[in-house]
Amino acid sequence: MATNKLLLVDDDQELCLLLKEYLQTEGFEVSLAHDGGSGVELANRSSFDVIVLDIMMPVVNGLEALRKIREQQRTPVLMLTAKGETVDRIVGLEMGADDYLPKPCNPRELVARLRAILRRSDNADTPPPLPDELQVDGLKLHTKSRTAFFNDAAIPLTGAEFTVLELLMREAGEVISKESLTENALNRKLTPYDRSIDVHVSNIRKKLSKLGANKDLIINIRGAGYMLTRQ
Repeated sequence: MATNKLLLVDDDQELCLLLKEYLQTEGFEVSLAHDGGSGVELANRSSFDVIVLDIMMPVVNGLEALRKIREQQRTPVLMLTAKGETVDRIVGLEMGADDYLPKPCNPRELVARLRAILRRSDNADTPPPLPDELQVDGLKLHTKSRTAFFNDAAIPLTGAEFTVLELLMREAGEVISKESLTENALNRKLTPYDRSIDVHVSNIRKKLSKLGANKDLIINIRGAGYMLTRQ
């Protein structure tokens, strides 16, 4: 199995060394940066399969670092957030993070989240489900290349957003519960106060709207879930 290259950006150097040692035993090749500026520079200079980015850092915090990374590339990013900081988690997802994990985190759960991200990323080895091309009205998805288009204009989706849209397109005209979307797109159970799916769907809507899509292309059925409508 190929080694995944991981960049860990956190100003807690002791924690970084502990996580690096654990992640290496799980087959990751780990590079470290201890401030947001260095993390952005390293992320844009080298090629990584996934980035773990702490929000609470001096000078250049994790959210600013994420913004700068997203200006250059779409490498999957998992944010480490302070326990209880719901706003930071939502903002991180809105800015293009693929997932988040509250600190202090269990290293096993971190590895599980990272592997889930990698499974749905461009670098994943898992073959995509058939069919390889999905089309619903003006929307078109290519699952092998993980590219998406609306009326032939490319949609710049993160890995998580692509998977959410793929699930909605496969069940176009049918309601998919938030529980199902969370389990199948994020590979975890939906927990109380978890708004990850809501934020990912909101991001997809905004990106589609910029390309001229109807605001009701993806609708929220209160208490039931989300549905991609057919025009």
